[in-house]
Amino acid sequence: MRKVLRFVIIAATLWMAVTAAGADVPFLAGRITDNAEILSPDMRKSLTELLKSHEDRTSNQIAVLTVPTIGGESIEDYAVEVFAAWKLGQKGKDNGVLIIVVPNERRMRIEVGYGLEGTLTDGTAGRIIRNAMAPRFKAGDYDGGVEAGVRNVIGVLEGGKAPDDEAIANGKKPESSGLHLEGPDLSITERILFGAFIFGIIGLFTVIGVLAPGVGWFLYFFLIPFWATFPIVVVGTTGALYLLITYVVAFPIAKLLLAKTALGKRMLKGFNTKGGASIGGLTFSSGSSGSSFSSSSSFSGGGGSSGGGGASGSW
Repeated sequence: MRKVLRFVIIAATLWMAVTAAGADVPFLAGRITDNAEILSPDMRKSLTELLKSHEDRTSNQIAVLTVPTIGGESIEDYAVEVFAAWKLGQKGKDNGVLIIVVPNERRMRIEVGYGLEGTLTDGTAGRIIRNAMAPRFKAGDYDGGVEAGVRNVIGVLEGGKAPDDEAIANGKKPESSGLHLEGPDLSITERILFGAFIFGIIGLFTVIGVLAPGVGWFLYFFLIPFWATFPIVVVGTTGALYLLITYVVAFPIAKLLLAKTALGKRMLKGFNTKGGASIGGLTFSSGSSGSSFSSSSSFSGGGGSSGGGGASGSW
């Protein structure tokens, strides 16, 4: 009898330990915390970039958490615990969203911060779970289910209204006006610093190319690959494409227009008679080995909270 009692006590202790461990709030490893390891590396990277881009545009903080089990704890209570510990959203705005997936218990939840409950309502969150995420999870497509959930949440937050059921089921983000630039996972501060460095250099050479007769056309073609690649770091591929098109079109127009002005004629005359010209502190000269220039000028979670709004589901 004592052996049986001892066994029961040990089993109960182990069960409570497992339950407590399963309900622990995990460390916030990033926008995607895939502790259940259900997402592919490419999907984790893609979703991280997508969520980073959304936060840059709106300041909303969306995080995804997958855990194998929460030990039978209510997923609503667990989501509130994680949200409070991670402090998703900006302080004062409470504009955070937490998407939790518990594959071993086939449960999930979209927890919404106070500040976004009016846009991402409980009903809309429930529709996203039922129509976009659950069917894909049932088919074993965790990548597709999480991505569809994330894209629909972003679509609602950026579009300002819930997409229809067909759009939710397809995991499509509603089209919105304006140019949205997606780039590397950099903060606003990093983008500004990299932008000042990159555009300061190629911008200076572009101005020199426009002002300088002769060598300017060489710089025009020389700078094309730089305008095509370097801006990607700051504004992403779409933004870099627009900048390249602007450069290719605007540079010749500016140069041709400048040639008809008194300034352009004066610089051309200086090159023809003196072998150089000085404009606004910049000195341009030409020689047998090409041209050179000199310049006298120089250049150089967030505290949010949730009140339990959102929706839960299973598959």
